[in-house]
Amino acid sequence: MRNRLIKKINEARRKKSKLFCAYLTLGYPSVSFTARLIEELEKSGADIIELGFPFSDPLADGPTIQASSGYALRHNVKFNDALRLVRSLRKRGVGIPIIFFSYYNPIYQHGLARFAKDIRRAGFDGVISPDLSPEEDPAFGRALRKEKLSLVYLVAPTSSSRRIRMIARKTSGFIYLVSLKGVTGARRKLGADIAAYVAKIRSSASKAVLVGFGVSTPGEARRISKLGDGVIVGSAFIDSIRRSKSKLKTVASFASRMIRAAKGKG
Repeated sequence: MRNRLIKKINEARRKKSKLFCAYLTLGYPSVSFTARLIEELEKSGADIIELGFPFSDPLADGPTIQASSGYALRHNVKFNDALRLVRSLRKRGVGIPIIFFSYYNPIYQHGLARFAKDIRRAGFDGVISPDLSPEEDPAFGRALRKEKLSLVYLVAPTSSSRRIRMIARKTSGFIYLVSLKGVTGARRKLGADIAAYVAKIRSSASKAVLVGFGVSTPGEARRISKLGDGVIVGSAFIDSIRRSKSKLKTVASFASRMIRAAKGKG
């Protein structure tokens, strides 16, 4: 099957439409809730899902995602839960691209070739591993390419033009621009220098640029989306789940407002 992520990005660029990517922690507050929320996100117009695999030392994540990851681990969420969830969604006709977001240790422990084969068979489309730099394990990239899976790398505000060009050559799908120097977490407002970060990438690479880390309100989603090819929202969804006490309709309503804003609607 053709990679859904690549197809979605090419389609968005052809139509000049913005992309909305939602990060969810697998198993927060339950695996079944995660599955139902993915279905609601697709219905609301989300373009990409990052399914975050819980890990005990999520070094790029702030308190919100750390807490959701810890909760999932305490409730025994396992690798096979991710496979079963996505396999079930695909059988039910869910077509949204789904990226396996995981720190490298669980991937390495599973075995690179086995991991790539297992997630491809389940219906994943790519991988983001925030603590894996492009120089560190070329074998992983080869294993994913063999299964026609994308490997998305992150670019930091401090990345040089030379490094951006190298990452752009190696990333498959889009460039994940980290909007700030720090960890994930909802911010009331992101800095004005994001425009300069995006322009720096644009001058060095032609890949789609999605901006993540800190986007938390419809207003910010609208503003940031105008600068790049779209936005990635994570901690704000986890906060919405927590504040609503896991009320699916409330979270879905928040998601709809964020998605419409990012796409310049409403």
